[in-house]
Amino acid sequence: MLAVQAFAFIAEEPQSLSRFLEASGLSAERVRAASREPGFLTGVLEHILADESLLVAFAQGAGIDPADVARAAGALGGQWERDLP
Repeated sequence: MLAVQAFAFIAEEPQSLSRFLEASGLSAERVRAASREPGFLTGVLEHILADESLLVAFAQGAGIDPADVARAAGALGGQWERDLP
């Protein structure tokens, strides 16, 4: 659930969404299909973890400890397909 909240947080801000799409290599049209792929939500959390200001803003908005994001990413495990060779 935390990863879904994280994606909604990213999607609310056009600049954040643009950075996510650029980093993931996804087009806006492909996000819906990609969201059904195994590992997509892990990729969302990894994206937030890679940007401290985004992480802090998300954690504050969600009322959670930033470490909870790292724990959630670890709990989801696996690798996002874009990370595979």
